[in-house]
Amino acid sequence: MKNFVFIYDNGGEVASLPMEEVLAAWTAWFTQLGDKLVDGGNPFNEGAMAVTKNGVSALKGSPASGYSIVKAESMEKATELAKGCPMLKHVKNGTVQVYEALPM
Repeated sequence: MKNFVFIYDNGGEVASLPMEEVLAAWTAWFTQLGDKLVDGGNPFNEGAMAVTKNGVSALKGSPASGYSIVKAESMEKATELAKGCPMLKHVKNGTVQVYEALPM
């Protein structure tokens, strides 16, 4: 099994449901993932910073709104798992970016 990082992008929107329902949807999805869920992660706060060789600046319009780490046999299986994400159901332009984490 490989680790995959899900990066959530809410497209600058918030969910169309009350917060209690949003949290319940995430909890249900995490429960459904079972032992494939390595780390449920966290949402990201606003105010991200970009660090380059030229300095540090505010990152405006950051697409990332949170992350999770899951185990799957392949990219295809990981993307199938991502299809159940509440971000896709409750945020109009929400997306889940899936990256394979390479072992080091």
